[in-house]
Amino acid sequence: MNPDTLRYTEEHEWIGELNGQYVVGITEYAQSQLGDITYVELPDAEREVEAGEEVAVVESVKAASDIYAPVSGKVTETNDALEDNPELINKDPLGEGWFFKLDGIDPTELDALMDVSAYRTYVESCG
Repeated sequence: MNPDTLRYTEEHEWIGELNGQYVVGITEYAQSQLGDITYVELPDAEREVEAGEEVAVVESVKAASDIYAPVSGKVTETNDALEDNPELINKDPLGEGWFFKLDGIDPTELDALMDVSAYRTYVESCG
């Protein structure tokens, strides 16, 4: 995914449109803060989620962290490759390390998220 076309949350999730569906993952910053990821718990397909709701969990050598839905919608697919290869998140957080896909999202919620410029400024303030 092209970072310039994504939208970002303050919890360091990203969301981007791909072939009519919305793909969700965590940012480069988030994976670097977590360290080596060792386990991922993904949501069930067909699950309806609300913006800000906990939908997945990642565990790393440093900590466990919840992954939140950046917008409301319906989970249509999960990245099952992460169950056997959670390190994909560290290797390619904006590509092969995606978590789940959403459909039926609320575009106003998407518009309320940060663009890449705002997110970069936010990360700098996280210092």
